[in-house]
Parts: sequence; C-alpha cells; structure tokens
Amino acid sequence: MVRTILTYPNPILKKKAVPVAVINDATRELVRDMAETMYDAQGVGLAAPQIGVSQRVIVIDVSQREERPELIVCINPVFVHTEGESYEEEGCLSVPKYSANVHRHAKVVVKALNLDGEEVTYRAEGLLAIAFQHEIDHLEGMLFVDHLSPLKREMFKKKYRRMVEEG
Repeated sequence: MVRTILTYPNPILKKKAVPVAVINDATRELVRDMAETMYDAQGVGLAAPQIGVSQRVIVIDVSQREERPELIVCINPVFVHTEGESYEEEGCLSVPKYSANVHRHAKVVVKALNLDGEEVTYRAEGLLAIAFQHEIDHLEGMLFVDHLSPLKREMFKKKYRRMVEEG
C-alpha cells in the first residue's frame, strides 16, 4: 500500500526513531509499504519516519531499474565505518522541489538486520553511500537541510515557506 510521505516541517520528521525489537508480520508489511511508497514517488530511499512510523527501518534502491529492482532493507542500521568526503546535490521526498549540496562521507560500512533477523553488512560508496547516510539521518530526526550552513538553512526556510504558500 502506498502511504502518505510526511513533508517538512512535520514534527514527526524531527523525532529520533526507536529500534525494532521484534521482526514480525507487521514489520514485513511496513517494509512492503515503504518500498511501494518509495517506488511510487520515484525515490531512491525511504525511512519509516517519513511515513509517520517512528521505527529504525530504511529501504534503498539506487538501481533505477524497473524490471529488476535491487531493494535493500535495513532494520536498526548503524555505521561501523565511514571515510572520505563527498559533496553532492541531494533532494528528499520529505522536502519536495528543493535540493542542495551536502557534505557526506565518501564511503560507509553499515550493519543492520534483514527481514529474516540476520545481520547484514553493506560496504558502499557513491550514491549508495549518500543514500545510507541520508536515510539513517531520518532515523536520527535529521533532514538533509540540517547539514546546511546556518545562512543557507535560513535561506532554505524562507524559500521553502514561499514555495508552500504559492502551492
């Protein structure tokens, strides 16, 4: 089921998500809905808080292939290693029609649980590394615009307010 994606400045997006204690049918349904919602919105990642569920679950697919998607599901993801620097343009399904360059790590290693409760490790660079950092930020109650300088963040808030008012 495609769910509604919450948008800035919804306060739920600023809350830190809670770890998933048990992986069950409700968790699997959540992941199915998240994947369907992400694909429907043509995104590359989605975190549970973006659909109003305060749990540490993310889905990512940077393959951009409809015939054979490569869905990554991470439950309770954590960084075990980060290195290098990246400065790329990012957007967000929760901040529609706005993008900005953001400083990130160039490479990351993430550990998480899959839907079977098994520990999985992902080594990522490029777009996948950025997507992991972006989605895990959502679990911490952070948006990509929180990484902007104070001046750029104020400019964003003014510009975004105008965009929302104008529809």
